[in-house]
Amino acid sequence: MAHYAELNHENIVIRVIPGPDETIQSGLEQVYLMQTGNIWKRTSYNTIAGQHPEGRPFRKNYAGIGYKYDAQRDAFIPPQPFPSWVLNENTCLWDSPTPMPTDGLYYWDEATVSWLRSATDEVTLANG
Repeated sequence: MAHYAELNHENIVIRVIPGPDETIQSGLEQVYLMQTGNIWKRTSYNTIAGQHPEGRPFRKNYAGIGYKYDAQRDAFIPPQPFPSWVLNENTCLWDSPTPMPTDGLYYWDEATVSWLRSATDEVTLANG
């Protein structure tokens, strides 16, 4: 089964629906266009960060509501989570200015442009 993303006039995904597993050449995207008046793009449920378990990445990422379709990259790009984050051209995902530490639970603090340890993680560490 394939999935198809409906785009608004700004190429923002407004919904994703399942559909027949056909190739792009089959014209199913064109059929959906004629039925709704919006642009549709096929998306792959198993594609994340330009990777696919069977080695067939498709449009960099599975489309989600609010994602933008970038025609030049032929990719679905999620909304930018924070102004300081930068688009990774290889994955079409957003990278933080510094990597997240791996020694506990952290959250991004845009005011300090850094990762801060979660209060939940600090309680867990204190209780051992």
